[in-house]
Amino acid sequence: MIFFKYRNVSSALLTIMIFSIMMACQDRKNQVAPKPLYRDPVHDGAADPSVIWNAQKGVWFMFYTNRRANVAEFEGVSWVHGTRIGIAESANGSEWNYYDTCNIRYRPDPGYTFWAPEIIEHEGTYHMFLTYVPGTFSDWNHPRSIVHLTSRNLMDWEYASTLSLASNKVIDACVLQRPDGSWRMWYNNEKDRKSIYYADSPDLYHWTDKGISVGDQSGEGPKVFEWKGYYWMITDVWRGLAVYRSDDLNHWERLPGNLLEQPGTGPDDGVKGGHPDVVVAGERAWLFYFTHPGRVDSIPDSNWYEKRRSSIQVVELEYRDKIITCDREKPVSIHLGKL
Repeated sequence: MIFFKYRNVSSALLTIMIFSIMMACQDRKNQVAPKPLYRDPVHDGAADPSVIWNAQKGVWFMFYTNRRANVAEFEGVSWVHGTRIGIAESANGSEWNYYDTCNIRYRPDPGYTFWAPEIIEHEGTYHMFLTYVPGTFSDWNHPRSIVHLTSRNLMDWEYASTLSLASNKVIDACVLQRPDGSWRMWYNNEKDRKSIYYADSPDLYHWTDKGISVGDQSGEGPKVFEWKGYYWMITDVWRGLAVYRSDDLNHWERLPGNLLEQPGTGPDDGVKGGHPDVVVAGERAWLFYFTHPGRVDSIPDSNWYEKRRSSIQVVELEYRDKIITCDREKPVSIHLGKL
């Protein structure tokens, strides 16, 4: 409700003032996200986004794997190793700016590698489940584990444990609280055809591996969330994103088609989408994903920088008849508020 105390303001002027205020509020609520949504200014290799509300600062943080796309001297896939976790911040989910890198106090090996942060908040403590690789390597034939870290401010992270999971090559954790208050983690077991496995915990600190969750096809980067009366799992299957639906977090039904399989036409969006995060806000949900814009036939392999660099994008999810879809060609209206 808007009240005006000035007797000399005409009714016509009052109408204009009220209309202007209403339009300004509407514009803020319907701010259109740019394409690309974000590019890392340090290495231009932002990937694997994880978005969370920072209650201490009153802004949104986006954590991401910061691949070193702009460094020429690396052999093989060394540029994807030796990475730190970057942070961008936003007041509304639409405009993102580089903030810093995480201070992760777990660096037992020279040339350590951090990938794919999963971050949740519980009872005032932030928990990160991070893929850790013990070095910088030129190929993929090396161990990787998932470590648990905690923080009070989302910047400084203390080591809690290394999880005992199905193998010594596990990546891409996703964690969700179950209806009974316990916790479930999904992750990619690379030694079993890159299937999605899961583990359960009563308290986020003690985990028991439960074996395979989804194994109908290879995939990575699982994201599980609750929306519209169902649980959903989205995985990166390298041809866009596979979608599964569940009533109970135990039995998963693969839905037809893949999200973001067909290239878009917007800037940095002309390729398939990869490794997502999802933010649910009431009836609406947004999917944050990354692209390798230069991985098209028109750019030669010799242009290594364009082939490597990556960008973060966002699209709104749509629900109809027990199916979720998205249209990357639509303008994305997003204004994430305070949680």
